Amino acid sequence: MQLIDTHVHLNFDSFQPDLETVAQNWRAAGVVRLVHSCVEPDEFDGIRAIADRFPEVAFAVGLHPLDVAKWDTSMTEQISTLAQSDSRVVAIGEIGLDFYKADDRDQQYTAFWQQLLIARRLDLPVIIHCRDAATEMRDRLQAFWAEHGPVRGVMHCWSGTPEETQWFLDLGFYISFSGIVTFKNATSVQASARMVPSDRLLIETDCPFLSPVPKRNERRNQPAYVRFVADYVAQLRQVSPEQLAFETTANACHLFGLSLPETEKPYLVASPC
Repeated sequence: MQLIDTHVHLNFDSFQPDLETVAQNWRAAGVVRLVHSCVEPDEFDGIRAIADRFPEVAFAVGLHPLDVAKWDTSMTEQISTLAQSDSRVVAIGEIGLDFYKADDRDQQYTAFWQQLLIARRLDLPVIIHCRDAATEMRDRLQAFWAEHGPVRGVMHCWSGTPEETQWFLDLGFYISFSGIVTFKNATSVQASARMVPSDRLLIETDCPFLSPVPKRNERRNQPAYVRFVADYVAQLRQVSPEQLAFETTANACHLFGLSLPETEKPYLVASPC
């Protein structure tokens, strides 16, 4: 069974002592591709070094909404240049809005809009972080669409209601579910996971955060645990884990332009990529 973890942060300090072992674990779990997100452009060299060590890692570049105090006009050129500097860059992100931990709305709006422009210009998808900001996110995306045209991408680590989920499906976005969907009290997220069309569904860990059930007691999440997310979402949707893996892997390949290793391609009747 082939899986793609569409959102990881392997450059965080908690992975440095045993990253080789973590990689062995994800390979044993069937994770054949990973998309490494980026919190700020200064992480780029470190993320690229991880991709040099582990060829299954692709990556993004962008500025997280909780780091927009670092935004200035020069960062537009910096992100654009970095995005074009390596063929393994498959997205701009993670970008977005977060009004749970911060309320610097004008700065967040500016950084988000400018990074949407970069993605549009470079024809790259966006990885969107949205927390306590679904209405504002919808409104900003609709305004951008009207002025500049659509941008493709994913609502990552999604925790919205079914109504909010439909807003972003209507805008053409993929929806990615993390370990949150396995939590006992996440009934709204689980309802959203049931309703997303099979060709718009993605899975992720957002590691090292949000360890899924049955690993909730482990403070550090890891890519191998995307298997538990896949199994739980499959159960919610009443499909086999193999079918869920096939669909989400195909979707990740399509959105991010990924290909699978030649030795991994035979799967069921056909490869998803």
